[in-house]
Amino acid sequence: MRAVRAVLRHQARLFGSLPPWVRARQPASGGVEFGYAKGQGPMLFGFAFAGLVETVTMAVLLRHHPVAHLVMLVLDVYGVLFVVALHAASVVRPHLLDGGTLRVRRAAQPELPVPLADIASVRQELRATHTRADGELDLVVGAQTSVTLELVHPVPYFTSLGRRQEVRLVRFHADDAGAVVRAVERARGALSPLPSDPVG
Repeated sequence: MRAVRAVLRHQARLFGSLPPWVRARQPASGGVEFGYAKGQGPMLFGFAFAGLVETVTMAVLLRHHPVAHLVMLVLDVYGVLFVVALHAASVVRPHLLDGGTLRVRRAAQPELPVPLADIASVRQELRATHTRADGELDLVVGAQTSVTLELVHPVPYFTSLGRRQEVRLVRFHADDAGAVVRAVERARGALSPLPSDPVG
Protein backbone atom coordinates (compact mmCIF):
# COMPACT_ATOMS: atom_id res chain seq x y z
CA MET A 1 0.00 0.00 0.00
CA ARG A 2 2.89 2.34 0.78
CA ALA A 3 4.30 1.76 -2.71
CA VAL A 4 0.92 2.56 -4.29
CA ARG A 5 0.67 5.84 -2.39
CA ALA A 6 4.24 6.71 -3.35
CA VAL A 7 3.53 6.05 -7.04
CA LEU A 8 0.36 8.17 -6.89
CA ARG A 9 2.30 11.05 -5.30
CA HIS A 10 4.92 10.71 -8.01
CA GLN A 11 2.27 10.88 -10.75
CA ALA A 12 0.64 13.89 -9.07
CA ARG A 13 3.98 15.75 -8.93
CA LEU A 14 4.75 14.76 -12.51
CA PHE A 15 1.53 15.84 -14.20
CA GLY A 16 1.03 18.72 -11.77
CA SER A 17 4.19 20.25 -13.26
CA LEU A 18 2.55 20.72 -16.65
CA PRO A 19 0.41 23.84 -15.89
CA PRO A 20 3.24 25.99 -14.44
CA TRP A 21 5.57 24.81 -17.21
CA VAL A 22 3.06 25.73 -19.92
CA ARG A 23 2.65 29.16 -18.33
CA ALA A 24 6.47 29.42 -18.26
CA ARG A 25 6.26 30.22 -14.59
CA GLN A 26 7.94 28.45 -11.69
CA PRO A 27 6.38 28.22 -8.24
CA ALA A 28 7.81 30.73 -5.76
CA SER A 29 10.62 29.07 -3.84
CA GLY A 30 12.34 31.76 -1.80
CA GLY A 31 15.76 30.16 -2.26
CA VAL A 32 18.54 29.98 -4.84
CA GLU A 33 17.62 27.70 -7.74
CA PHE A 34 19.91 25.62 -9.96
CA GLY A 35 18.48 24.14 -13.15
CA TYR A 36 19.44 20.79 -14.63
CA ALA A 37 17.03 20.31 -17.55
CA LYS A 38 18.83 22.23 -20.29
CA GLY A 39 20.60 19.29 -21.90
CA GLN A 40 17.78 16.75 -21.80
CA GLY A 41 15.07 18.73 -23.60
CA PRO A 42 15.93 17.74 -27.20
CA MET A 43 16.22 14.07 -26.26
CA LEU A 44 12.90 13.96 -24.42
CA PHE A 45 11.05 15.82 -27.14
CA GLY A 46 12.56 13.39 -29.63
CA PHE A 47 10.97 10.59 -27.62
CA ALA A 48 7.68 12.47 -27.55
CA PHE A 49 7.75 12.93 -31.33
CA ALA A 50 8.45 9.23 -31.80
CA GLY A 51 5.47 8.52 -29.57
CA LEU A 52 3.26 10.71 -31.72
CA VAL A 53 4.40 8.91 -34.86
CA GLU A 54 3.63 5.58 -33.19
CA THR A 55 0.17 6.82 -32.18
CA VAL A 56 -0.69 7.74 -35.76
CA THR A 57 0.78 4.50 -37.13
CA MET A 58 -1.16 2.30 -34.71
CA ALA A 59 -4.35 4.23 -35.44
CA VAL A 60 -4.00 3.30 -39.10
CA LEU A 61 -3.04 -0.32 -38.45
CA LEU A 62 -5.83 -0.90 -35.91
CA ARG A 63 -8.59 1.10 -37.59
CA HIS A 64 -10.67 -2.07 -38.05
CA HIS A 65 -10.13 -3.18 -34.43
CA PRO A 66 -11.80 -0.47 -32.30
CA VAL A 67 -11.13 -2.04 -28.88
CA ALA A 68 -7.44 -2.63 -29.56
CA HIS A 69 -7.25 0.82 -31.15
CA LEU A 70 -8.70 2.45 -28.03
CA VAL A 71 -6.32 0.60 -25.71
CA MET A 72 -3.28 1.52 -27.78
CA LEU A 73 -4.47 5.10 -28.12
CA VAL A 74 -4.74 5.51 -24.34
CA LEU A 75 -1.31 3.96 -23.81
CA ASP A 76 0.33 6.03 -26.54
CA VAL A 77 -1.20 9.31 -25.36
CA TYR A 78 -0.17 8.55 -21.79
CA GLY A 79 3.36 7.79 -22.97
CA VAL A 80 3.67 11.08 -24.83
CA LEU A 81 2.24 13.08 -21.92
CA PHE A 82 4.56 11.25 -19.51
CA VAL A 83 7.65 12.25 -21.47
CA VAL A 84 6.54 15.89 -21.76
CA ALA A 85 5.62 15.98 -18.06
CA LEU A 86 9.02 14.55 -17.19
CA HIS A 87 10.69 17.53 -18.84
CA ALA A 88 8.17 19.92 -17.28
CA ALA A 89 8.87 18.57 -13.80
CA SER A 90 12.61 18.93 -14.40
CA VAL A 91 12.12 22.60 -15.29
CA VAL A 92 9.76 23.62 -12.48
CA ARG A 93 11.50 21.57 -9.76
CA PRO A 94 15.15 22.73 -9.87
CA HIS A 95 17.71 22.08 -7.16
CA LEU A 96 17.16 24.56 -4.36
CA LEU A 97 19.52 26.07 -1.80
CA ASP A 98 17.10 27.25 0.86
CA GLY A 99 18.45 28.53 4.14
CA GLY A 100 20.54 25.80 5.67
CA THR A 101 19.42 23.03 3.32
CA LEU A 102 20.31 21.96 -0.20
CA ARG A 103 17.30 20.27 -1.80
CA VAL A 104 18.53 17.94 -4.53
CA ARG A 105 15.88 17.05 -7.10
CA ARG A 106 15.32 15.15 -10.32
CA ALA A 107 12.01 15.70 -12.12
CA ALA A 108 9.12 14.30 -10.07
CA GLN A 109 11.19 11.99 -7.88
CA PRO A 110 11.15 12.68 -4.14
CA GLU A 111 13.67 15.37 -3.30
CA LEU A 112 16.65 14.78 -1.06
CA PRO A 113 16.99 17.54 1.56
CA VAL A 114 20.62 17.72 2.67
CA PRO A 115 21.41 19.97 5.66
CA LEU A 116 24.51 22.01 4.89
CA ALA A 117 25.96 20.98 8.24
CA ASP A 118 25.89 17.35 7.05
CA ILE A 119 28.02 18.05 3.95
CA ALA A 120 31.65 17.04 4.36
CA SER A 121 32.69 18.17 0.88
CA VAL A 122 31.21 19.30 -2.43
CA ARG A 123 32.98 19.21 -5.76
CA GLN A 124 32.39 19.55 -9.48
CA GLU A 125 32.85 16.11 -11.00
CA LEU A 126 31.56 15.12 -14.43
CA ARG A 127 30.70 11.42 -14.57
CA ALA A 128 29.10 9.57 -17.47
CA THR A 129 29.23 6.08 -15.96
CA HIS A 130 27.79 5.01 -12.63
CA THR A 131 27.86 1.72 -10.78
CA ARG A 132 25.42 0.81 -8.02
CA ALA A 133 26.96 0.89 -4.57
CA ASP A 134 25.47 0.83 -1.10
CA GLY A 135 25.15 4.26 0.42
CA GLU A 136 25.48 6.10 -2.90
CA LEU A 137 22.72 7.93 -4.76
CA ASP A 138 23.09 8.87 -8.44
CA LEU A 139 20.45 11.28 -9.77
CA VAL A 140 21.46 11.08 -13.41
CA VAL A 141 20.22 13.56 -16.02
CA GLY A 142 21.12 13.01 -19.66
CA ALA A 143 23.26 10.00 -18.66
CA GLN A 144 25.57 12.12 -16.50
CA THR A 145 26.14 13.78 -13.14
CA SER A 146 28.30 16.82 -12.55
CA VAL A 147 28.25 17.52 -8.80
CA THR A 148 29.31 15.18 -5.99
CA LEU A 149 28.41 15.61 -2.32
CA GLU A 150 30.16 13.63 0.39
CA LEU A 151 28.23 13.62 3.65
CA VAL A 152 29.43 13.60 7.23
CA HIS A 153 26.98 10.80 8.02
CA PRO A 154 24.24 9.00 6.06
CA VAL A 155 20.94 10.80 5.48
CA PRO A 156 17.63 9.10 4.58
CA TYR A 157 16.25 9.12 1.05
CA PHE A 158 12.87 7.73 0.00
CA THR A 159 12.60 6.35 -3.53
CA SER A 160 9.64 6.80 -5.87
CA LEU A 161 8.25 3.53 -4.48
CA GLY A 162 8.57 4.74 -0.90
CA ARG A 163 11.59 2.63 -0.01
CA ARG A 164 13.98 4.16 2.50
CA GLN A 165 17.71 4.06 1.91
CA GLU A 166 20.61 5.68 3.72
CA VAL A 167 22.99 7.63 1.50
CA ARG A 168 26.40 9.01 2.35
CA LEU A 169 27.44 10.12 -1.15
CA VAL A 170 25.21 11.93 -3.63
CA ARG A 171 25.87 12.63 -7.29
CA PHE A 172 23.55 14.85 -9.31
CA HIS A 173 23.57 17.03 -12.40
CA ALA A 174 23.31 20.81 -12.71
CA ASP A 175 23.49 22.98 -15.81
CA ASP A 176 26.06 25.15 -14.01
CA ALA A 177 27.82 22.76 -11.66
CA GLY A 178 30.41 25.36 -10.70
CA ALA A 179 27.71 27.73 -9.49
CA VAL A 180 26.26 25.00 -7.27
CA VAL A 181 29.64 24.22 -5.73
CA ARG A 182 30.44 27.88 -5.09
CA ALA A 183 27.02 28.61 -3.59
CA VAL A 184 27.14 25.58 -1.29
CA GLU A 185 30.67 26.41 -0.14
CA ARG A 186 29.68 30.02 0.59
CA ALA A 187 26.60 28.89 2.50
CA ARG A 188 28.61 26.35 4.49
CA GLY A 189 31.17 29.02 5.30
CA ALA A 190 28.43 31.32 6.55
CA LEU A 191 27.32 28.60 8.97
CA SER A 192 30.79 28.46 10.55
CA PRO A 193 32.16 32.01 10.72
CA LEU A 194 35.70 32.56 11.87
CA PRO A 195 35.99 33.29 15.60
CA SER A 196 36.39 36.94 16.43
CA ASP A 197 39.66 38.27 17.76
CA PRO A 198 39.92 38.08 21.57
CA VAL A 199 39.64 41.33 23.40
CA GLY A 200 43.05 42.42 24.63
